[in-house]
Amino acid sequence: MFLSVFDMFKVGIGPSSSHTMGPMVAAARFLETLRNAPFTPAGLRGSLHGSLAFTGIGHASDRATILGLAGFRPEDYDAAKAETVLEQIRETHTVRPPGLPELSFHPKEDLVFDFGPNLPGHANGMILMATDGQGDVILQETYYSVGGGFVLTEDELARGKDSEEGPPVPYPFKSAAEMLEMAETSGKSIARMKRDNEVSRSGVDTLRTGVARIWQVMDDCITRGMQTDGILPGGLNVKRRAKGIHDALLAERGTNLNAPHKINDWMSVYAMAVNEENAAGGQVVTAPTNGAAGVVPAVIRYWLDHVPGATEDRIEEFLLTAAAIGGLVKYNASISGAEAGCQAEVGSASAMGAAGLAAVLGGTPAQIENAAEIALEHHLGMTCDPAAGLVQVPCIERNGLGAIKAVSAASLALRGDGTHLVPLDACIETMRQTGEDMSEKYKETSLGGLAVNIPNC
Repeated sequence: MFLSVFDMFKVGIGPSSSHTMGPMVAAARFLETLRNAPFTPAGLRGSLHGSLAFTGIGHASDRATILGLAGFRPEDYDAAKAETVLEQIRETHTVRPPGLPELSFHPKEDLVFDFGPNLPGHANGMILMATDGQGDVILQETYYSVGGGFVLTEDELARGKDSEEGPPVPYPFKSAAEMLEMAETSGKSIARMKRDNEVSRSGVDTLRTGVARIWQVMDDCITRGMQTDGILPGGLNVKRRAKGIHDALLAERGTNLNAPHKINDWMSVYAMAVNEENAAGGQVVTAPTNGAAGVVPAVIRYWLDHVPGATEDRIEEFLLTAAAIGGLVKYNASISGAEAGCQAEVGSASAMGAAGLAAVLGGTPAQIENAAEIALEHHLGMTCDPAAGLVQVPCIERNGLGAIKAVSAASLALRGDGTHLVPLDACIETMRQTGEDMSEKYKETSLGGLAVNIPNC
């Protein structure tokens, strides 16, 4: 099994990897299919289903789909250009994707929110269609946004997890048990095995420059978030708090107000800065999702800014270790809130952050696995119930607490020798089963929990 570090950490846009990035990626894939088709389409249509329908407005799923059909992609998204193009589409009822003729598309009529039963493959389903001059459908494809910006067609989903393409990698672990066994046999760290896998597919230079960009985007996102105030979009009138908290923390340095527990505020403010940027539709890195994008960068920034001896030249080790853990969770369970609740998003991110921190603090593979297990175990059962379908409440603060749990989990694991009662594999399987048993009301539909118990939401 091989999931690249660049699969787990993707540069994209907020507010949601599943609900914003996913539909945009699906639309881009559909356009590519049309470019290679033996016919010339005249128009486009689409429908959003399940969680994409229920929280689509709050997550800007409709907007993302429209822009995707106009040729936009998450990795090189231009916000200013997007606004201009959206206005043109509303006025002309057409899209002009590169490599295709002008296509009829009326946003209010040709993109439907279907609030009926979920499509059979996943809670985040969408159907895209191409039509001829008479309006008849001449091509149709079903896509599933399965979390973290990953998109599968109906056929790809049906082929299952073993349909991985590409040459074999040196360390193809599919479970934490296999990962630990390979580490013991090879004498290599988890990061080193993951690095060897990455290099075998893409080379040293691609890995080095790609990881550097991931951290740069993460760090820039933290900085922007701590410098920006105001009200977040969406109608809840949620006030940005990261800047105010950061300013207060700086002012309290060197005073008698600088109590030891303030370190939790630093971790929280780093994470909240990222997720406020995400909620505002800014550029973030899936880690492993947008809704959980603040945890891993917050733990890295905490380590760099507050732990003696931390250096940026070990960020690659951190991210590779984190990606290895995230890959196991995705392969054996889920990183999708619509599929398994927030335990699959912030829980997975916390496990990734804990593992990465344990690695750069000198942990053994067994201690790193233990750190990931502790962090994930104490997110089990966490629901995804975003107020008004927005990635704001409780998501922003939840990332802060996920970062704190990650650091605590790493610290606890490093106090032991790596032996522990609950294996990470068992914890991941428990998360999967819990997600299956969880009511749909608590899986990113905004039909239960905080989403229905906050006045005026």
